[in-house]
Amino acid sequence: MTARMIDGKALAEELRQGFKARVAALAAKGKKPGLAVILVGADPASEVYVRNKVNGCLAIGMHSEKIVYDADVDQQVVLDRIAALNTDPAIHGILVQLPLPAHFDESKVLEAIAAEKDVDGFHAENVGALAQGNPRFIPCTPYGVMKMFEQGGVDLAGKEAVVIGRSNIVGKPMALLLINAGATVTVCNSRTRDLAAHTRRADIVVAAVGKPKFVTGDMLKPGAVVIDVGINRLLEGPDAGKLCGDVDTAGCLDVAGQITPVPGGVGPMTITMLLANTIEAAEREAGIR
Repeated sequence: MTARMIDGKALAEELRQGFKARVAALAAKGKKPGLAVILVGADPASEVYVRNKVNGCLAIGMHSEKIVYDADVDQQVVLDRIAALNTDPAIHGILVQLPLPAHFDESKVLEAIAAEKDVDGFHAENVGALAQGNPRFIPCTPYGVMKMFEQGGVDLAGKEAVVIGRSNIVGKPMALLLINAGATVTVCNSRTRDLAAHTRRADIVVAAVGKPKFVTGDMLKPGAVVIDVGINRLLEGPDAGKLCGDVDTAGCLDVAGQITPVPGGVGPMTITMLLANTIEAAEREAGIR
């Protein structure tokens, strides 16, 4: 058995093509969707992510604003800008690129974003709505994973699912979405005893731990669906400099039923679902949704 690849890049492109008509319809009503992205500091990885988000908006006809501050900017300056964006009719989504510099109170910044413009889905109000099974916005990476399950024809109801990682960005919301879909969910973390005992009984494994090639073939149940959320750059060995995920893909191909590649798997879907959330915010404001 060789695992079927779930092609996130192709699915993302298919979805984005569909977004263009929705953006055009909103623009005709004078409600072109607008996304503001705030970047604090000059972290190279964050700069790449922000550039990809802005370019993703422009490619489908959306409006986008990139707002950049030096790393030593006072937090209040950023909070004041968020307050202005909250009342800006041209902006339907606000995103603050994480991580923030150490002198920032990350929770305070995220809570400053109006819940109806929180297209990352990190505001406490939106997290609570997700937990209740009635989300306004779904955090973009888990949202993308759910779309990949759909594309792969994966029926989650009644399945055993293991999520490795408990971050607020991926692990926790991913677990909630799986629970809401009827799966039986175990969330594992760095203190989990005998991780492999959990993953070997799982029909679904979502790896979001930030460790290269952490999940190996001997940790999987034959036929499992494996979602690799990680993106790591190898620092040594013959593949030094190359990107890899949290899953040893080559070692899992003969065990898994379906698996996502890195790159070209979950990554393209994350930005795509950010665009989806921003369009949905504009549609709500226009009374379409």
